[in-house]
Amino acid sequence: MTAIAAADDTFTRSFALQSSMSETAEPPITFYRLQGCPFCERVARLLNEYNLDYRSRFVEPMHSDRDVVKRVAGVRTVPVIVDETTGVTMAESENIVGYLETTYGDGDRPDEPSTTAGGAD
Repeated sequence: MTAIAAADDTFTRSFALQSSMSETAEPPITFYRLQGCPFCERVARLLNEYNLDYRSRFVEPMHSDRDVVKRVAGVRTVPVIVDETTGVTMAESENIVGYLETTYGDGDRPDEPSTTAGGAD
């Protein structure tokens, strides 16, 4: 059986203005994800909402073939982020969302509805 490797398994989110990065610098966050994974999409939305530069690495759909994620994070599940700025490697979307909010956010979570909507009666 011949293994076929996808040539486009990574991409880098680019911005028109990248004042904090040189042209050749890698983004500080690597995001391991699976195409169509709702947990991964939740993390991607938050990364985009906070305008964070990141590199996406799409992993193998077969759980047992996700060796790159296992090497990086010790698990085969996605999403996983590696943040070179802080030295953090983290799995599980809820943990990642909390980390991104705490580290890069301003106290509110743009991916969740506000609990203060409405007024006092």
